[in-house]
Amino acid sequence: MTIGDESPRSPSSRPVALVTGVGRTVGIGAGVARRLAGAGWDVAFTYWTPYDRRMAWGEEQGAAEAVGQALADEGAASVAVEADLAEPDAPGRVFDEVERRLGGVTALVLCHCESVDSGLLDTTVESFDRHFAVNARASWLLIREYGRRFAGPAGSGRIVALTSDHTAGNLPYGASKGALDRITLAAARELAHLGVTANAVNPGPVDTGWMTEEVRTAVVGHTPLGRLGTPEDTANLVAFLCSPQGQWVNGQLLLSNGGFAS
Repeated sequence: MTIGDESPRSPSSRPVALVTGVGRTVGIGAGVARRLAGAGWDVAFTYWTPYDRRMAWGEEQGAAEAVGQALADEGAASVAVEADLAEPDAPGRVFDEVERRLGGVTALVLCHCESVDSGLLDTTVESFDRHFAVNARASWLLIREYGRRFAGPAGSGRIVALTSDHTAGNLPYGASKGALDRITLAAARELAHLGVTANAVNPGPVDTGWMTEEVRTAVVGHTPLGRLGTPEDTANLVAFLCSPQGQWVNGQLLLSNGGFAS
C-alpha cells in the first residue's frame, strides 16, 4: 500500500532518505523523518499497521497521512509504503517503489522493530523467529538492497540503525538487536568502496507511549539529566550523522541516552 500520488515525481535537488518503522506520529521514526525533512531531505518511510494494532498502544488512525503532511510542511516530497518487513521480498519491493517515486536512496535509517517483552523461559519459538526476521534479517536485506543500488557520489551515502542493549526480560528483542549491531558495523567495512558510512545508535529509553508511570520514574532516576529521552533527541543525532559534517563518524555504536545507566 502506497499513500499519495501514484505517478513518479519529477527529479528533486533534495537527497532521498528512506526511514523504516514510521507507524505512529509520536514514534522515533516519525521524529527522524520530520527532522530530516527540515534538514533538506525528501523522505520515504515504511510502516506496518498490523504491528501497532497488536501492541498495547494500538493503531493510530491516519498516522501515515499525518506524517506525510508534516514532511510536506517542511518542503519535502514523501512517499509512505506499508510493508511487512518480516517478508523476505519486502525490502526489494520497498526500494523499487521509493526509487520509482522519489529516485535513488542516499540515506537509509532503520527505525523499524519487533518488540514483545519475554524472557528466557517464556519466549516462544514463533516470537523469537519473528524478532530475528524483522530486526536482523530485514535490516540485512534492506542494507543489501541499499548497497546494491547506491549510485550517489562517494562520501554521501549513509546508513543509520537504531539499536538497543536491552536483554533481561526482553530476550528476543535484545538478541536480535545485537545481531543488527553486527550487520550495521559490517556495512561500514563492506560498503566502504562506495563511500558509505554506517553507524548504530542506541537512543536508550524513549517514552513514545509504552512506559508505565513506574517505568518513567525509574528511568528519570537513572538519568543524570533528570528527564526522559524524546524522539527529537535521537533525530538530532541521526540528522548529524546523515549530514556532510557527520561523514567522519563511521562504524560506531553510539549511545545517545542522556547518560542513562540501567
